[in-house]
Amino acid sequence: MRILRFLRSSVSIGKDIDYYSKFSPSPLSMKQFLDFGSENACEKTSFAFLRQELPVRLANIMKEINLLPDNLLRTPSVRLVQGWYMQSLQEILKFKDKNADDEKVTYDFTDAVIKIRNRHNDVIPTMAQGVVEYKETYGTDPIVSQNVQYFLDRFYMSRISIRMLLNQHTLLFGGKVKVNPAHPKQIGSIDPHCRVSEVIRDAYENARNLCDRYYMNSPELVLEEFNEQGKSATVVYVPSHLYHMVFELFKNAMRATMELYGDAMEYPSIHAQVALGPEDLTVKVSDRGGGVPLRKIDRLFTYTYSTAPRPSIDGSRAAPLAGYGYGLPISRLYARYFQGDLKLYSLEGYGTDAVIYIRVSFTLTVCVFCSAGFTAFP
Repeated sequence: MRILRFLRSSVSIGKDIDYYSKFSPSPLSMKQFLDFGSENACEKTSFAFLRQELPVRLANIMKEINLLPDNLLRTPSVRLVQGWYMQSLQEILKFKDKNADDEKVTYDFTDAVIKIRNRHNDVIPTMAQGVVEYKETYGTDPIVSQNVQYFLDRFYMSRISIRMLLNQHTLLFGGKVKVNPAHPKQIGSIDPHCRVSEVIRDAYENARNLCDRYYMNSPELVLEEFNEQGKSATVVYVPSHLYHMVFELFKNAMRATMELYGDAMEYPSIHAQVALGPEDLTVKVSDRGGGVPLRKIDRLFTYTYSTAPRPSIDGSRAAPLAGYGYGLPISRLYARYFQGDLKLYSLEGYGTDAVIYIRVSFTLTVCVFCSAGFTAFP
């Protein structure tokens, strides 16, 4: 009986994936996120939208996961990720015919959304481990590597967009107090007046603590702002996204600096510059860690490529200084999610400039996952 129920469940979820993957995700702009959160925030409206939108986004990416090479699909880590997505899709679909006017239904839905968000906390390292398992067992070739790179870009961008929706709903409706006491002016995860320099300093201090633990020392920070208004630069943005990007750049800059200068008593400072213009807010992080040759620049945005030893995934929450090889490519996706970018410029033998571009206009549509154009692996 158990096997029969499992087979029926598998057939049913397969049909649901086929059905919902025929639809395209709804594009949303930063302005839409802001307008809904600040003026029209209604739990019933959010519930009605998400119970339709989340299955579409989950089913689309699950369809693409199924196109991965069979040997990659069979790795324990990828099967675990697949299981998380299947369970989350099934839990959301339980609400497709529920009455939005029933308070218990909307309460249960919000509770389900929180559980789904927590379940997917470790998707990035788990999928990374799956790719490593595949490469260590079967090796790889340029075509497979290119296809895996293409898939992971889309997979992780999909995760960012889904997590954005989950966070907005849970932060707006996930408790009795609708205002986050730690960040009272934020609208969900979005800060209409995100103080860029504060986020940079916070990221630097946390990266510095890591660096001190690994090397017993760390470079200082020199932070400069260039703003015509003469005030601290602010932007409509998701502070956690900016923090993730800058924290990764500081980790890389510190590691390069410390390893180049070894046991020196003094280390060259890391410079961060913030410039606010009519269209872009730009953050540049510069180090004197020796730089990298031109032929390696593109590799730095390749998943699983890292110049540091790969740390083991042992369930520890302590963040490594380096080693997974996912920091830069994921950071670039965060930048591109709101139509910005992240670029590296290196002077081999001297140092590296990493530049984050953030669009100032918040009417732009965010990047959403789209299934068009994906083909099966050879």
